[in-house]
Amino acid sequence: MKLSVVIVNYNVQYFLEQCLLSVEKAMTGLTTEVWVVDNNSVDGSLKMIREKFPWVKLIANKDNVGFSRANNQAIELSSGEYVLLLNPDTLVEEDTFHKVVEFMDEHPQAGGLGVRMVDGKGVFLPESKRGLPTPATSFYKIFGISKLFPKSPKFNRYHLGNLSPDETHEIEILSGAFMLLRKKTLDQVGILDNDFFMYGEDIDLSWRIVKGGWKNYYFPGTRIIHYKGESTKKGSLNYVYVFYNAMVIFARKHFSEQHARLFSFFIQIAIWLRAGVAVLNRFVKRMMLPAADALIVLTGLFIAKDYYAASMDIIYDASLVKYGFVAYVLIWCFAAWVGGAYDKPWKPVKVIKPVIAGAAAILMIYSLLPESLRFSRALILIGTAIALVAFFLHRVVLNIIMTGKSGLKTTVLQRVAIVGEKNEALRVKNMLSQIQREPSFIAHVSHQQDVHPDQVGHIGQLDEIVRIHRIDQVIFCAKDISSSDIIGAMSSIPDKSIEFKIAPPESLYIIGSGSIETTADAFMMDVNSVSLNKNRRLKRIFDIIVSLLMILVLPIMLIVVHQRLGFIRNIFQVLTGSKTWVGYSPYDALSESVKALPKLKKGVIHPAIQHQHHETQRENLVKLNVLYAKDYKILNDLSIMRNGLRFLGS
Repeated sequence: MKLSVVIVNYNVQYFLEQCLLSVEKAMTGLTTEVWVVDNNSVDGSLKMIREKFPWVKLIANKDNVGFSRANNQAIELSSGEYVLLLNPDTLVEEDTFHKVVEFMDEHPQAGGLGVRMVDGKGVFLPESKRGLPTPATSFYKIFGISKLFPKSPKFNRYHLGNLSPDETHEIEILSGAFMLLRKKTLDQVGILDNDFFMYGEDIDLSWRIVKGGWKNYYFPGTRIIHYKGESTKKGSLNYVYVFYNAMVIFARKHFSEQHARLFSFFIQIAIWLRAGVAVLNRFVKRMMLPAADALIVLTGLFIAKDYYAASMDIIYDASLVKYGFVAYVLIWCFAAWVGGAYDKPWKPVKVIKPVIAGAAAILMIYSLLPESLRFSRALILIGTAIALVAFFLHRVVLNIIMTGKSGLKTTVLQRVAIVGEKNEALRVKNMLSQIQREPSFIAHVSHQQDVHPDQVGHIGQLDEIVRIHRIDQVIFCAKDISSSDIIGAMSSIPDKSIEFKIAPPESLYIIGSGSIETTADAFMMDVNSVSLNKNRRLKRIFDIIVSLLMILVLPIMLIVVHQRLGFIRNIFQVLTGSKTWVGYSPYDALSESVKALPKLKKGVIHPAIQHQHHETQRENLVKLNVLYAKDYKILNDLSIMRNGLRFLGS
């Protein structure tokens, strides 16, 4: 056996499918075995592997044992002369395996090999080649000095910025996303260290290879796509903590006691610094737009009040006006938040309904106030007009500054190019049409030099096609186009604002950068999905309001519901967020189908509640779950709760 490929998977089914499809092509003509170690995924990965890739050697763990331990399980059972550790969120070229094996055969002193990696937009990833993270190197990296001097051999030694990414180099540290290892080397220096649960294990093994007298190489003769780090959400506090603590383990293992203490000191500072920056950055980003909205509307209200008071010869109580205006602005901002006006992309039209709803709430509250606290309905109406104009224009200006577009178009996908053979391109086009928001323009691009009359050009002209037709998104049909051509086309387009996606053959999913955080871009599931931020907020607010109402009418509800103690318990579990009033059908037979849907808290009742006394077929229950997730409305929750009122104590 020449090559053993080891892939550790954890809940990235659709990326894994795409990865295995590319691996299957790359192993042609080379004696290869492929191991997939699954760390107790719940997204249907195991079923997909068994059905679509029966030739894969599968290890299904009952727990998440971590990256190092899972890789070691397969390494110990592998029989290849070389072992390739490969991330599931990667795509390899058809000749990748042949080229890297040939390089290793020609360089017997090579213990490990990394390749040129690009992200989901075709941009070179600097971690393709790395130096040892000594205390000084780590200091320059952690505190951003390496970014100030990207080509410096001293200040950017972490990413070896002085070495050309287009040339082969001897390096120190390989990336765990693609880590080709000589089995003989592993027998000498050992396999991955199980003390590293995630992160740092590639650095540790790379350094042990160097210390063992072998060499590590960066080889740009082949490329892979790596949807870089999106599965780990690198901006999260958990990532900061886990990654930097892995660096502490590495320091204690490989550095002198003095250097290890110094390194640990910097790491602890970095953890607190990065955590603080992450929290502050997240808060500022979330609050910047609402704060600007509030300031603009508040300023407009005071200016309008002065003009109105002067023209009508009215004197307002300054204190009353000040607190009243602040309350108005807070209500409008809250309504905008509930209505999704602060969700990206910022759509100006999203503010209209929330501002009007906020005005209605203000007028209703105003009418209930005692006469002494009312000062002017006219100013509420004037404020509504100011809020509408301000919120609307604010988003238009921001969109123009950030993207060059006003954001007034309501289509999610404006102009799309589909690259592939006619039948496959038509399949992808039909997938797009099922989202009920069809692109305003779809260009069909040939995957070969021959161009049919209904095609705008071929893949070699993609850069010009994107520019001339103002394309926003390019979708490659993986059935017709080689991974090499896909990566080449992505890298050749200088406009990195273009979104690239890949449609695997016979799949209902289109994979793109960022999809790993949302399982995949399941276009059919994105009509008004319950997973949308706006709908999650509405559902949570609905749960809280209904729970409070249930408490108010508790004596009546205790007569209606079947299980009284269970009902009281459910009220408080919904209030605390551990349950939701309406969730998916919880039957064991539906476990796999439910896992593929957007995540929801456990429901007290479900869409099939009115049928639970009937023999409802599994297929119909699945459809009810899908329909509920696909097109969410609060009215649906109300209807389901009305039909299942007596079961609210379940």
